[in-house]
Amino acid sequence: MSDSVGGISARHTARMTGRARGVLLVLCGAIFLEGIDVAMLNVALPSIRADLGLSTGMLSGVVSAYVLGYGGFMLLGGRAADLLGHRRMFLLWLAVFLVFSGLGGLATQGWMLLAARFVTGIAAAFMAPAGLALVTSNFPEGPVRTRALGVYAGTAAGGFSLGLVAGGVLTAFGWRWVFFAPVVLSALILAAALVLVRDTGGGRPSGGFDLPGAFAVTAAMLLLAYGVVRLEHPGDGPGLTAGANAAGLVMLVLFVAIERRSSSPLVRLGILRSAPLVRVNAAALLFLFAFAGFQFLVTLYLQELRGWNTMQTGLAMLVIGIDTVLAPTLTPRLVNRFGNTRVLFGGVVLAAVAYALFLPVGMDWTYTAMLPALLLLGLSFSLAYGPLTMAATEGVDEDEHGLAGGLLYTAMQFGTALGLSAVTAVGVAARSGPDGLRTALVVPLVAAALGAIIVAFGLRAPGGAAASAQDAAAEPAAAAPRA
Repeated sequence: MSDSVGGISARHTARMTGRARGVLLVLCGAIFLEGIDVAMLNVALPSIRADLGLSTGMLSGVVSAYVLGYGGFMLLGGRAADLLGHRRMFLLWLAVFLVFSGLGGLATQGWMLLAARFVTGIAAAFMAPAGLALVTSNFPEGPVRTRALGVYAGTAAGGFSLGLVAGGVLTAFGWRWVFFAPVVLSALILAAALVLVRDTGGGRPSGGFDLPGAFAVTAAMLLLAYGVVRLEHPGDGPGLTAGANAAGLVMLVLFVAIERRSSSPLVRLGILRSAPLVRVNAAALLFLFAFAGFQFLVTLYLQELRGWNTMQTGLAMLVIGIDTVLAPTLTPRLVNRFGNTRVLFGGVVLAAVAYALFLPVGMDWTYTAMLPALLLLGLSFSLAYGPLTMAATEGVDEDEHGLAGGLLYTAMQFGTALGLSAVTAVGVAARSGPDGLRTALVVPLVAAALGAIIVAFGLRAPGGAAASAQDAAAEPAAAAPRA
């Protein structure tokens, strides 16, 4: 990458230009759009069921369709961004996101809503890794990129927490606004992106597109995502669930075999030999596993056990959104001073503490009693989400940043789906009421603790904790060795 690309500051400049801020605003808007879209829909589900007369299975399918599209096509989306151009893929799939979000708002039958959500998930699977690659390629390595990724990650995490409140407000005017509001927002982002966002001119991988590998990995991800979603209903066709997961694993083995022989692999298997990359993706999966399960359980507790409405629930969870402020301001400074791994470790440990504090929850708990755990969880996201995003591309060649982003978001999506399935399965097996809730709350705690242990290996790695931010800013990260 040249010292100055597209008007964005030179490699050693610690201050962003006006154009750089505009580019970052556009890219943050897109990742915020993705988070707020998912959160608003979750709040609107009861109203959608009442209006369209959907069965419980169809209503669950509305959520699962997005997960299938997102998880199934994420790796393909990440590699397509590297091969076909980050800007091109970002703009194209942002437009697809806009169109199908609008079609979801016009749905009059359940199948129409399922189709719209599936394609919206595919659009997000192509758009998200392209957006992350544009952040890393448009901002030079060092303090500028650290700050940009801090803002980007904080916006992504804040989109979900703020979406809970926005969903409650919009649903009061009609559930269709949960789909139409993202149309307006994505149109504004698309218009700005056409003017501001540029490809950096970095080289793209040589070779053609690995179609057999693309088909194999997409089939594997779709089957595994479907199998994970079905785990939420352990008594509903266990044979089909096991068959989907087994078929997904077979397709995954086939994909690895194809990639080993391909001259232009969709996923260069050598990238998976990087212990830090594998570690960060495992930590991301467990971190989102824990949060998704916890958020689901707390929503059920507040609405079904305590009788709170959607607006009250959204406002109660809003405190987690402090990461929107802290992630872009506090986290980059901490990373520059203490290093990425230490800050990430602190964030994951705080999440485990937050879940432990919520374990004794009872029917007589006031909001004041819940507040410490929710505040710690917001601080946890502030410290963990940004470093996870930063670490995902560390030591990876720029022409593979889309692939690295695809791996990260795949881990996050599967972590989210697994977390929901795990707490649902435990909740079904346990007794209903507060006792069953407390039993299920152990699941996020265990997942967060495992995530902290995995990150701790990075602290023990030679030079892992000692590498200073000044060294990182002075020299580009070494490229990952090619296999």
